[in-house]
Amino acid sequence: MKRIGIAWILPLLVLSAACDTDKSEAQRLMENYAEVTLPAPDLTGISDNGKEVLNLYRFIANEADAIFWQQNGSDRESMEALADPDEKAYAMINYGPWDRLDGKPFVEGYGHKPAGSGFYPEDMTEEEFDALQNPDKNSPYTLITRGEDNALQVVWYHDAYAAQVNKMVEMLKAAANITIKESVREYLYTLADAVATDNYYESARAWLAMNDSRMDLVLGPNETLDDHLYGKKASYGAYVLLKNEARTAQLNRLSARLPEFQQMLPGDPLYHQFEPQPASDVFSCDVLYYGGYPNAGFKNIAVNFPYDTKVQEELGTRTILFDNIIREKFNRTVFPVGIALFDGDDRAHLDANAFYWMIVFREVAKGLGVKETVNGKGTVADALGAQALTFEKAKSNVLGTWLCVKEVSAHRIDALVQKQDVLATFVANVIRSCRFGTDNPTGKANLMTYNYLLEQGAFTLKESGRYDIDFVRTEHALEDLGATILHTQATGDEVFARDFIARYAVLSPSLTASIVSLRLEKIPVDIRLTYEK
Repeated sequence: MKRIGIAWILPLLVLSAACDTDKSEAQRLMENYAEVTLPAPDLTGISDNGKEVLNLYRFIANEADAIFWQQNGSDRESMEALADPDEKAYAMINYGPWDRLDGKPFVEGYGHKPAGSGFYPEDMTEEEFDALQNPDKNSPYTLITRGEDNALQVVWYHDAYAAQVNKMVEMLKAAANITIKESVREYLYTLADAVATDNYYESARAWLAMNDSRMDLVLGPNETLDDHLYGKKASYGAYVLLKNEARTAQLNRLSARLPEFQQMLPGDPLYHQFEPQPASDVFSCDVLYYGGYPNAGFKNIAVNFPYDTKVQEELGTRTILFDNIIREKFNRTVFPVGIALFDGDDRAHLDANAFYWMIVFREVAKGLGVKETVNGKGTVADALGAQALTFEKAKSNVLGTWLCVKEVSAHRIDALVQKQDVLATFVANVIRSCRFGTDNPTGKANLMTYNYLLEQGAFTLKESGRYDIDFVRTEHALEDLGATILHTQATGDEVFARDFIARYAVLSPSLTASIVSLRLEKIPVDIRLTYEK
């Protein structure tokens, strides 16, 4: 990577430390998150039955929330008992005493967060895990615990969290009995079975078939980002959503073009053989409520489910854009980052519409690319192991933005957006997301992208501490990085992936200085939510 002159970094660090001397650590940490109050939803047109279903959805999300506290390896009662109000508030954001931005403890008496979170015994060795003769140990829906003889054992989630699971099952069935929509009823019944058995295949199919409801509950163990040991165990979470039907109709025009997008991807055509189903759809929704994993630390602004590759091949995926969260993220984090770090010409290209469409294509890109290696190494996830999630996150960000630029250049996006708007907004968002640090795949993916683009001359950091973006080089660098990622995934080259991450997913001096500047400007890393009654 290019070496950057850093004579101006030390004064920034000194000033930053001086500005923080009158604050407690907890007070400083709370500045990472801008408080956002989501207004009460407009339920015009929702029947009384529908409103009761929504209430049940929220109660179900609270049970998922209770499970996630346990999976995160923490105790909610202990955190609620903290005397320092800022420390307590920050613990509620992070679901425990560890900062989800860097994994470090901020409550006295706690060490670094265990790599296996609450999914494995803290004292478990790699040799012990390898010796465990139970294929269910690799399921996303099992815990590894110690039995009475201290030997490792496998426990299914529905057994480990039986109290919460039983409540969710009963409420899902109650909601199914209330709803007047057949597709919703079918989904909720199959979801109840899935939660009770940890078998989500049928519920994933039923969810994709449920496309005629304004309300949605996305529930279950999905994300495996908190398993830093093996990247296998899924965290419980829930989203309660309300669909914007007019915008959804607009977005769904993209669905029929997924095979076309797949063939547009850069690199060897051999890596384009996965066939995304054109039946995949794109929804525009407002978030009404988060529970569990989605509510911990920084907030998702979109999802692309299901992750089951068999269901993806049979029926496709569903992308859901969280319109209200996207808007708040841009206004409170992405735009301020660009204003603070860009010069005037590049500032002018920061654009909310560009950010929205960039996120649309990021989520579309999740369903594209390579799912199985081309050389017999199995799935990409299995072949790349602990590196898989970082590469998948980087793939979605990089290729999603690259596709968005192509669509804007071809005037196929229904918004007044230039490709320079997309690229400038992307760079601002990458810098913002680098603040998530090196402790999780999202942070590492953005660090990897930042340093690769810097090396390729996509942007330069001037002595003033501001960035100058070369839009032509940025577009080319995205294409090159995207092709490299696809090649690595297709060949299952774990050694290359590990070395690439080690080289690029680092906090360089230039980036450290930029992050200090953002802290001095009191620009939050992300948002935290409260809900209007």
